[in-house]
Amino acid sequence: MKISFNWLKQYIKTDESPENIARLLTAGGLEVEGIEPWQSVKGGLKGVVVGEVMQCDKHPGADRLSLCKVDAGTGNILQIVCGAPNVATGQKVMVALPGTKLYPVSGEPFEIKKSNIRGESSEGMLCAEDEVGLGESHAGLLILNSNAKIGSPVADYLGVENDMVFEIGLTPNRADAASHIGVARDLFAIFSKEQPSQFLKPSIKEYVDSNVSCPINVKVEDEKACPRYSGVYIKGLAVKDSPDWLQHRLKAIGVRPVNNVVDIANYVMFETGQPMHAFDAANIKGDQIIVKQLPSGTNFKTLDGTDHKLNGTELMICNESEGMCMAGIFGGLDSGVTANTKDVFLESAWFNSVSIRKSARLHSMHTDSSFRFERGTDPEGTVFALKRAALLLMEIAGGQVASEIIDIYNQKAKPCKIRLPYKFTEELIGTKLSPAKIKIILESLEISIEHETLEYMDLSVPPFKVDVTRPADVVEEILRIYGYNEIQLPGKIKSSMPVFDKKDPLFVQQKLSSYLAAQGFNEVINNSLTKAAYHEKSGKNIESSVHILNPLSSDLNVMRSTMLFSGLETIQYNQNRQQGRLRVFEFGKIYLNTGKGYFETNHLNLLLSGERFDENWQQRKDSYDIYYVKSILLNLFTICSLDMNKVKLIEVEDKLYSYCLSYHYGKKELARFGLIDKSTSKQFDINSNVLCADIDLDTLIHFIDIADFIADEPPRFPEVKRDLSMVLDRTIKFEQLEQLAYKAETKLLKRINLFDVYEGEKIASGKKSYAVSFFLRDDESTLKDHQIDSVMKKLMEGFESKLGAVIRKV
Repeated sequence: MKISFNWLKQYIKTDESPENIARLLTAGGLEVEGIEPWQSVKGGLKGVVVGEVMQCDKHPGADRLSLCKVDAGTGNILQIVCGAPNVATGQKVMVALPGTKLYPVSGEPFEIKKSNIRGESSEGMLCAEDEVGLGESHAGLLILNSNAKIGSPVADYLGVENDMVFEIGLTPNRADAASHIGVARDLFAIFSKEQPSQFLKPSIKEYVDSNVSCPINVKVEDEKACPRYSGVYIKGLAVKDSPDWLQHRLKAIGVRPVNNVVDIANYVMFETGQPMHAFDAANIKGDQIIVKQLPSGTNFKTLDGTDHKLNGTELMICNESEGMCMAGIFGGLDSGVTANTKDVFLESAWFNSVSIRKSARLHSMHTDSSFRFERGTDPEGTVFALKRAALLLMEIAGGQVASEIIDIYNQKAKPCKIRLPYKFTEELIGTKLSPAKIKIILESLEISIEHETLEYMDLSVPPFKVDVTRPADVVEEILRIYGYNEIQLPGKIKSSMPVFDKKDPLFVQQKLSSYLAAQGFNEVINNSLTKAAYHEKSGKNIESSVHILNPLSSDLNVMRSTMLFSGLETIQYNQNRQQGRLRVFEFGKIYLNTGKGYFETNHLNLLLSGERFDENWQQRKDSYDIYYVKSILLNLFTICSLDMNKVKLIEVEDKLYSYCLSYHYGKKELARFGLIDKSTSKQFDINSNVLCADIDLDTLIHFIDIADFIADEPPRFPEVKRDLSMVLDRTIKFEQLEQLAYKAETKLLKRINLFDVYEGEKIASGKKSYAVSFFLRDDESTLKDHQIDSVMKKLMEGFESKLGAVIRKV
């Protein structure tokens, strides 16, 4: 949002520099992101002075050039070669002295230098209006009045305006500051806390109400979307260019002047924050204005010539037969003010912010008007702005107020009543402010104090402060004006050691993040919106997705029901930039439509692609595989203190994976992982293998064992290792062998390790060979040979009888 410093000073008198004003505004919550100089003439005519042609002779070496003697107030008579056909002795002209940089209407800027032209020296330049950016004419020199003072700056003579423009990053909650008066109010409050100041609002006391009924009949059918509609009829206008001062105000903030009527409506909007619209009264068919919705599919052409197809939810300003304006956003092509307009109906309304926001987003139209309505305008300001604009139209466009003010206001906005205890203010700010100081700040912000006691104030907050609804909001208002930097830090800083609940989601997330980062993973954050096309192409049930009613684009039309697709977009983005080795993780939500309602769950998604290690002479190439992912998952479960005896691994079918496994805790699925199917990764132009693990974070946290750890002494007695080699049917999984072993020997068997798997020519078809190590230990005494042999015999008999194993000695 742009704010003109010169314009701002109309409402609050100050000698502060623009830089200091920027600092004060930023400290007060209106962050000034930049300050730019602005001149009504580019370059400000710096270095261009009034000169008088003392003598004008024909150039001895060129028929079309003149050799002039010019007094430019420098103390010396300058010789200047001039090519203008109208140059003559006695004229007062614009002289650009050497070193001056000129900004012509067309072409690049250039600097004036002493030069030699056709054998004669030239110590400056006599200027036409197009050469200094004043106009389009190049017919000859711009001749100044004879009373112009020699040597004086032409900028002063012509009234060139120099301004400084603030670029303010207005946050959505500060609708009250979306105008020059709103910003001036904050400055007034900042100045008033130190010494009395003045806030000079424009006066409307000269406005005289007309008793004539308005020839335009107004009807509001949708009072929810339009709680207040005000208007007045102005006749006898002369539509023409605006005066320079008005054009300068608008140009400084980047608004193109159109004509005096449109410019006044824009001026009042940027002054007060109240958007306005002027309808050509001759084009209001049936002398009817109806505020309503039009049927879905209706075509509406805006002022810029663009056709829009309405969906039936937009609030429209209509005449008896058609829409004239998309309320609060953009006017229609046939209802705007033109050079032939004589009478206008001037609109000033209060529209529902949600309604305007939805319509603006739907049609991708973001105007200065919608910017303000979306954030919330002042419901009590419509008539003030109407009268202000009417007075300007009378002054500048010669119009006359030809009707009473129409003001349909059935659902009146009420001030917010808030009780502010002084104790609460002190606790929140961290320091004690006197009630007198608080009162000055609040009243300067136009927050009324209805009642005071020794303990609290009863406040009435005006409706234009849409974000002030609670005592904490009032304290924020006080603090930003008082100054955050004014709060003294205590001499001692107290801190306490945080104690986390082991099931606190934030605590769990931090633990998991730390482990993954230590393993070389990088965290990513993706959009929760994605393409429905991903689900359709992958065979996912699109009906289970949560669809967006008014999507910004087809690329963002559903809420993600899996984190895989956005993760694959990350893989694609990085691989397209020559980043092949990828290990990423993301914490986020997925969203599902079960038919019985909408649900969201927290997930942790891991994606791996490429080689595990950088290529080097010592390390062979080693791609990520499903066993690496499995080890990462098991470590994550261990970090979360899960009872690993209850964690089971099973094989599952999933259309997104070519091979997929799932970890369950009882009947609940903890995580699903595997190799992504080529048809899925091809959608993203990914040719390398991608491994994915999706962890249901809510389920994981639910099963975290919160019991305290118990530290045991290191084993006092040695561990014994025995190896077995066996041939099994290839359908037998290691998990079956492992479960059978732990069931057969519950005391001495501590762990099992599979160290070799073989399938090939040396064993029968349909068979495989396992080489397995068994680690035994007795925590009460040293194991004897007969104990070891007994355990191994029991294990071998179980493998032979229940798994059909053929034992081979190692």
